[in-house]
Amino acid sequence: MELLNEIWQTARRNKLRTTLTGFAVAWGIFMLIVLLGAGNGLINANLKQNENWLSSSMMVWGGVTSKPYQGLQEGRRIRLQARDITTTEKEFPEIIDEVGASYETSATITNGDEYISSSISGVYPNHTKIDKMELLYGRFINDIDLREKRKVLVISNKQARELALKDYKVLLGQYVKVADIAFKVVGIYKDREEGQSGAFSSYSTIKGIFGANTDEAGSIEYTFHGLATEQANEDFEKDYRRRINANHQAHPEDESSIWLWNRYTSSLQMEQGIDIIRTALWVVGLFTLLSGIVGVSNIMLITVKERTHEFGIRKAIGAKPWNVLKLIITESVIITTFFGYIGMVLGIAANEYMDATIGHETIDTGLFKATMFLNPTVGLDVCFEATMVMVIAGTIAGLIPAFKASRIRPIEALRAD
Repeated sequence: MELLNEIWQTARRNKLRTTLTGFAVAWGIFMLIVLLGAGNGLINANLKQNENWLSSSMMVWGGVTSKPYQGLQEGRRIRLQARDITTTEKEFPEIIDEVGASYETSATITNGDEYISSSISGVYPNHTKIDKMELLYGRFINDIDLREKRKVLVISNKQARELALKDYKVLLGQYVKVADIAFKVVGIYKDREEGQSGAFSSYSTIKGIFGANTDEAGSIEYTFHGLATEQANEDFEKDYRRRINANHQAHPEDESSIWLWNRYTSSLQMEQGIDIIRTALWVVGLFTLLSGIVGVSNIMLITVKERTHEFGIRKAIGAKPWNVLKLIITESVIITTFFGYIGMVLGIAANEYMDATIGHETIDTGLFKATMFLNPTVGLDVCFEATMVMVIAGTIAGLIPAFKASRIRPIEALRAD
């Protein structure tokens, strides 16, 4: 208790020195936690986006040719057709698992006096596996719907609320009109702000009603397996593109004739980007922490030098080297622990403030909404570990000058300026 009181009296006599030491410690901890929190906010948002779809899936759209081929000029619009779906199903069985397609149109959905304008996507049953959704009530499109061209509809809870103002759950099992054609509502899914807000029906139904007079098949989507590396994915994409291009008399190496969105390579690239962000954050954070450690070390060196006379007097009246050593080390541990804890608390508070203000905010790209910042927090284990690193570093910083001070001869200490 006497030792603590002595340290307290020393801190009171040297307020500026103690404040500067504490600020260096607190600032290093604070900046590390805030930097890691902000980085985690960006990373968590990207990971959440990635959870919305199956990574081992691919989507295909028609494009525009960029190379002349077989007497045909570049600039031709390529529209995927039913034979492209067949090619996808038949010619890559060792890689492609489930093949589906999507044919999209827009129409007015009416329930009594209430109506909404919405996109209507005709899809295969595997769509909900590829583009994940959470069903609240009912079911999604199934194989029987597809085979029998049933007029069934799956809508979002936001759409359902607009069509049935009092209790949207009553829509389940009821008929609504889609462009004056009766469709039975068989499912209601949870609306996702990141782009998923349209209605769904079976591919055969929507294509038969709204696309019967065209050969266009819409887009193709499928799941795959066995492509574990970027190179394997690139090789498959080239083979697949070459085969689909052959269906449309497009150059085998024309990469603009069809558009491929390989979600697996997108996930790989995202993971690489996240690893780079994490590394950069830790490097910057550790350098910030290091600056705090250097600040503490310099101040401790100055502190010991300023108190040389004091240590000489202590030793002259019988203090042992260990007493001097213990005094300096204890003072260093207490100051770094106290201010490190303050920096940790302020850092956590700053992260919570970021989470409350800009966390979960979305941006509207025009095509979809995306969450850019999510849960910008740092685990308590990281906070305590960072604080302990600063405490240990502060202790070591105090140990070096303390060891020198404990070995100085009293007569030399009293002569020091």
